[in-house]
Amino acid sequence: METAVRDLPAGSVLAAAELGARVHDDGTTFSLWAPRATRVELALVDEHRRQTNHDLAPRGDGVWSLHLVGVGAGQRYGYRVHGAWSPETGERFNPAKLLLDPYARAITGGVDYAGPITDHTRESNFLPDLTDSFAAVPLSVVVADSAAPTPLPQPIPLSEMVIYETHLKGYTQQHPAVPEHLRGTYAGMAYPAVVQHLVDLGINAVEFLPLQHFVSEPFVVGRGLTNYWGYNTLGFFAPHAAYASAASGELGGQVAEFKQMVSALHQAGIAVILDVVYNHTGEGGHDGPTLSFRGIDHGAYYRLTDDQRNDYDVTGCGNAVDTSNDGVLKLVLDSLRYWVSEMGVDGFRFDLNTTLIRDHAHHVDQNHRFKQLVASDPQLAGTVMISEPWDLGPYGYQVGRWGPDWSEWNDRYRGFTRDFWRGAIGGVQELATRLSGSSDIYDHGGRPATSSVNFITAHDGFTLRDVVTYDLKHNESNAERNRDGADDNRSWNHGYEGETDDPKILANRQRTSRNLIATLLLSAGVPMILAGDEMGRTQGGNNNAYCQDSPVSWVNWLTREEWSAQEDLTRTLLALRAEHALFRPDAWRYHGEVTDALGHGLGRSPIAWFAESGTEMTTDQWHDPGRRTLGMYLSDRTEAFLVYFHAGWDPVELSLPGAPWALRYQLLAHTGLPGELPRKRLAPGSTVSFPARTVAVFSAEVRTGAQLVAASPLSPVEDAGPAR
Repeated sequence: METAVRDLPAGSVLAAAELGARVHDDGTTFSLWAPRATRVELALVDEHRRQTNHDLAPRGDGVWSLHLVGVGAGQRYGYRVHGAWSPETGERFNPAKLLLDPYARAITGGVDYAGPITDHTRESNFLPDLTDSFAAVPLSVVVADSAAPTPLPQPIPLSEMVIYETHLKGYTQQHPAVPEHLRGTYAGMAYPAVVQHLVDLGINAVEFLPLQHFVSEPFVVGRGLTNYWGYNTLGFFAPHAAYASAASGELGGQVAEFKQMVSALHQAGIAVILDVVYNHTGEGGHDGPTLSFRGIDHGAYYRLTDDQRNDYDVTGCGNAVDTSNDGVLKLVLDSLRYWVSEMGVDGFRFDLNTTLIRDHAHHVDQNHRFKQLVASDPQLAGTVMISEPWDLGPYGYQVGRWGPDWSEWNDRYRGFTRDFWRGAIGGVQELATRLSGSSDIYDHGGRPATSSVNFITAHDGFTLRDVVTYDLKHNESNAERNRDGADDNRSWNHGYEGETDDPKILANRQRTSRNLIATLLLSAGVPMILAGDEMGRTQGGNNNAYCQDSPVSWVNWLTREEWSAQEDLTRTLLALRAEHALFRPDAWRYHGEVTDALGHGLGRSPIAWFAESGTEMTTDQWHDPGRRTLGMYLSDRTEAFLVYFHAGWDPVELSLPGAPWALRYQLLAHTGLPGELPRKRLAPGSTVSFPARTVAVFSAEVRTGAQLVAASPLSPVEDAGPAR
């Protein structure tokens, strides 16, 4: 391999953008942060896996650098980092282990889990293994700069966003319209039929399970399985290579294909959100493989116990990334900037985010520099930031505490909504709170109603169909004797465990499922739908399918006809949400009086709560533990809606509120069966036989001063079933 070494001026590689492998006109500059290393070697690897090694020079601030003339895109490489073997000081340097570049923009090859991939011997975690790992580990790939993806036509306000959480491979692996060679790839996700389904459904933001390059854990591979979800990151800048189609290859082609996917989604008006895992890496604990960070500087990248010999694990994954260290914090911020500015990403969901705001003593600090730097970074301005607001360490549960720049996964919403519709909660006080944006959690410190990301299901747990089909988890295929996964599922099998042909049970399950999705889409906050829930996707009762790269986890597109009522209802309610801002407030609704253009009161409130009698809820009714019915009235100057939630086991006689709340009512959608509710326009005070276990949305014609305005432009439903 013909290359030439050229020194660069001291200090020239210290800029944030200069770490990693940067391609220039005459060659490539390689820069690595290894603050306690005594020597750093760059190993260039050719197509025959032959190595040529070059020494990097120290440049200050722990950075080592080298410029090689004649080296360009597609070059495979790794690092060998020298230093002390001193576990008692957090130093586990072992140049026999070839290491990935933490800033690598592409990664090729896999891990040979039977190979010499640990830095220590089998006999002891604290004795070095000097066997070369070269043949058993993946390699970094040099990637040149390229144009960023097509941006969104216009930014999507958080209040208008509907998030669709999906696994990239699993979404298209069985899609009948996607060409077989593109299924499960970035190109498959960009395929027109796939994008059109999202558009038709009403989705405008896709949240992908991890797409940063990841590996499986040795114990998972040992069971003959694989890490399917991807929460085991190895490359924070590299798109996962296995999701690239054969046409792209692995030597950087995955970067171009990722960008093409982002462009296709953006052109359809769909934002791209990445689920990112900066809280730990795929190396696991110090007894695990040494593939990158641990070999560069164990004590710099990871949180360690006081004796410095062991990892301080607050993630449950063996290690925890130490963002109290400036070099590590820089890595995280550089990665975020890269995915936004170069890869076109519109937002992030941070896995176990509390880990990122722990200080040098591992204490939680809501004023952590990580949050300060994110808030002040101009490249991240306008980027959606969603926190999974907990980790497994002391005081790790931080729901409601992330401040106005963040939205949060609201697990209390998930738990309550499941409990309400399975009959495990009495009364409707909390229902009103969750419907109005969970003000008890988020209405403080200037936070908006969009602080709450509402969800009933996510990748971790049952699908919506399984929530109404199983009381118990069924994780036997995970090969952990059904001991993994949560036991507190708050699910309800409707009288029979698992799938059945009983038409009554099936009808009841689908009705409950429609009630759950309707509650989600009619609540203030940002709704998140789990991919396939609109079409009855099942995992067979597996609530921890992280290791199931199989039909267990893949979306089955053939269930759409069977669950068409669910999909139709989802589409209808998302259309309502998109067309009417009343269903997606950014500001909190407070009691008061709606006024006309001249400031004259119109006699109605922005929000009001009604009993089935058609009168506003009384104090006694609010405190009635047996109450299962609640009406939510929403209005502004020009329109109004009335939504009833009835979880009782028997029908109720419902009286529609009179003036000044409405002049007429019109049913728009409901979760019952065709013919169960009248489709004709109804006068105030009309009595309706309201079916058991039903959600219904009525539009209301209201006065805006002297004139009448119809609240909804939608046509009346023809059969009073879920509107199509």
